[in-house]
Formats: sequence, structure tokens, C-alpha cells
Amino acid sequence: MDSAEGNAEVAGEVAQTSAGSRASHRAPRRVKPEKVPRSARKASAKPEAALADVEVALADSTQSGKDAKKKAGKHRRLLPNRPFWQELPILIVVALLAAYLVKTFVFQVFYIPSGSMENTLRINDRVLVDKISYNFREIKRGEIIVFNAEGVLAPENAPILPASNPFQAGARALRSTLGLQQNSETDYIKRVIGLPGDRVQCCDDQGRMTVNGVALSETAYLYPSDAASLTRFDVQVPPKKLWVMGDHRSASADSRSQIGSPGGGFVPENRVVGRAFVVTFPFTSLRRLSIPETFQQPQLTSGNGSKK
Repeated sequence: MDSAEGNAEVAGEVAQTSAGSRASHRAPRRVKPEKVPRSARKASAKPEAALADVEVALADSTQSGKDAKKKAGKHRRLLPNRPFWQELPILIVVALLAAYLVKTFVFQVFYIPSGSMENTLRINDRVLVDKISYNFREIKRGEIIVFNAEGVLAPENAPILPASNPFQAGARALRSTLGLQQNSETDYIKRVIGLPGDRVQCCDDQGRMTVNGVALSETAYLYPSDAASLTRFDVQVPPKKLWVMGDHRSASADSRSQIGSPGGGFVPENRVVGRAFVVTFPFTSLRRLSIPETFQQPQLTSGNGSKK
């Protein structure tokens, strides 16, 4: 009996020890084990395979980049089977054609040959002219425009002698496109003072220009010491016509020069080439040609049927 009881006690101790051992390996209650991302488990399980995959991906990327460069190089040349000097004339022709199209329909550089717009524009300045805006909106007072003055205003620009040979004519056309010489003896540049329907007068009791009875403060753009006009006038701008004047009033052949003539000095709107909006040369004079504040007066659009 004693032996049996001893064995039972030993078995109980072993059972308690085993139960305690099992309990010690259990996680505490309400504490969850930290989750490991699946990608990390895969990477830790197969590091060599992951590294191999990265190396393969890098190799494929490098090879595809080389293939793309090789493919791009094949199409970079116009004539891949000919030397570059044979392609050069074609490139020059394409560049000249593009410049001609831009000049004809979009923008054009104009050379300033006279001092009629001083000091806003000086002799030898170059201005960039926008040739498309007026297809979508109306001309505004105070804007500087380029127009064809043939048969409209008195001669102001020096006449251009005809070219002596085709090469000289081509060189002139190229210089004109780049704004390196006078574009035409009939291309004038002036400031718009009156729109169709406006009544333009000069001068009031204080010597100022008036539009629709509203006096203009022209000190911001008028040539220093110049009067608004030494020629007195009172005109009504006809439909589809403009009244234009230079900023250097004492040296400008503008609308005043033809007062009393059949055309009256008014410029037809269909003669307008475009709007000069920036001075491009010399670089020290680079600036935008904006509308002076005096033309922003709301009273200007309220009189005599002028269009808004």
C-alpha cells in the first residue's frame, strides 16, 4: 500500500509539473502575437530568390532602356542613310517655312524706322505684333497697332529701293521676318485714340485731347514737352474706321495729316495688321506695351454711340 500511495503521489506531481509546463508556453490572455507581413515572411523565407528577382528586374529595365535608345536613334535622322550635310538644306527649308507661316498668321517682329512713337518706341526698336487677337475681339482705345497706311496717311517711312537681284530680295525677306530691317514703307505703327462712333476733339481749354467729351491725361506716353496737338480738330469717327496718332505728336504723320482729304485720315479696320504688345529689342528695353490708364475711364464708352 505504501508503495502504491507513493507512486500515486509521484504521478500527481508529474501531472502538475506537466500542466505547469504547458501553461508556461501559452501566451498571456488578451495579448495577440505581432503579425508579420506576408511579403516579409516570403523575403525571410527565400532571400536568395527575392534577390534574384530584383537582379532580373534591373537587368530587364536596363535592356529595355538600351532598346528604346537604339530605337529612338533610328528615327532621329530625317534621312538615316545619308550624311548630315545632305539633311542640312532640308532642315533650313523647313525652318524658313515654319518662320514664314508664323509670320503670316500668328506673330511678326516689326522694326521701328522712325521717331513718331517716341519715347514709347524708339528708332531701331523691335516689337512683337500679335496678328490673331483681333479675329476674336474688337480693337481697344489706347492699343498700339500696326497697319497698312498706303493711300490713307501721308508718307512717313523712307521708301525702300527695289532689290537688285533675287539673292538680295531673299536676304531682305529673311531680315524682315526676323525684324532686322524696315518691313515696308507703308507699314505704320500708331496708338488708337478713337473707335467707330467716337467724337475726338483737340483741344479743350486746358490743351487736352478729348474723346466723347472726356479729357485724356496723356503724360504717361506723350513725348516730353509735346502738346496734345498743334492742329485743332473736331472729328466723328465713321463706322469701321479708327482715329490714330503717334506719341511724338510733333513728328508724327498720323490721322491729323489727312484732315480735309477724301479719306479724312481715318484708318479702315481691315487695314490693321495686328497689335504690338511687347518690345523685344534691345534687351535692355524689354517690356510689355499695355493700355494707359486714361483709356480705362468708363465715361469714354457712354457717349456718341461709341462701341464698348
